Amino acid sequence: MKFFLILSVIILPIGLYQLQKRWKNIKLIFNVLSVASVMIFGSIVSITIYEILKDQTVFMTNVHAVFLNPLFLFTGAYLGIFFTYRLIYLLLEQK
Repeated sequence: MKFFLILSVIILPIGLYQLQKRWKNIKLIFNVLSVASVMIFGSIVSITIYEILKDQTVFMTNVHAVFLNPLFLFTGAYLGIFFTYRLIYLLLEQK
């Protein structure tokens, strides 16, 4: 578990930073992927909440079903890595 935490919080964002230093065009790809991830992530969340409210089901038990959606998990994981990468980028590129 610690390995995945270190991988997602430290190694992958630094890897993205190093990639964008070597290939300037890849920064555009990272940004496009983040916009697509935000749209997909937000859509899944809003659809899940809408279905819960429409069906008048118990909110706290049914809302956790969203975690079974692999697309939700993948986009959320990418956004976490991307936001950390952007913070590293902003920190190191200050003048």
